[in-house]
Amino acid sequence: MSWRTYPEMAGADPKPRLLLHICCAPCSTWVCETLKREYQVTGYFYNPNIQPQEEYEQRRREMHRLADQVGLEVIDDEYEAEAWLAAVRGLEEEPEGGRRCQICYDLRLRRAAEYARDHGLEWLATTLTISPHKQASLINPIGEAICRQLGLRFLAADFKKKGGFEHSLRLSKEHGLYRQDYCGCEFSRRERERRRGQSLR
Repeated sequence: MSWRTYPEMAGADPKPRLLLHICCAPCSTWVCETLKREYQVTGYFYNPNIQPQEEYEQRRREMHRLADQVGLEVIDDEYEAEAWLAAVRGLEEEPEGGRRCQICYDLRLRRAAEYARDHGLEWLATTLTISPHKQASLINPIGEAICRQLGLRFLAADFKKKGGFEHSLRLSKEHGLYRQDYCGCEFSRRERERRRGQSLR
């Protein structure tokens, strides 16, 4: 199976409405710029995995600051850290990209898809695949399955391809965005600290 990497995306006139699940402002830069060529894009910020809450609030503020600069509507959903922890309980020792991450992707994309369905948006996409640490081969099938269940269309893409990640770095710098150095959850933060400790030895 292959996934589209822009500009291989079909559009229509008028542009179809797309809900973009956004994990953070830096990842959204190039993805939003790209998708707005073919879609009416609404951002959706639902990331109960991000911890601690101070980190969550900083990322949320940065997303809205960028949205004001580029003219993007962004919907905030609730911060439900306890629900996220309950969903991944028992998988605390899973490696990055393992079952815990798959549950996390499913939780966030399902919530976004339900919002899209309830508000008449035809398409769903996510910024997650622009990260070099995220596998489109894990994320896209989850999004596709959810959208089939809910009667939506999922834009399965690998946004890191064709220089997408490098473009996001450039745009993040231009907008002066805060760039985090871990995925978001407490387990990825522990992994970051472990790697830092090893590099100092």
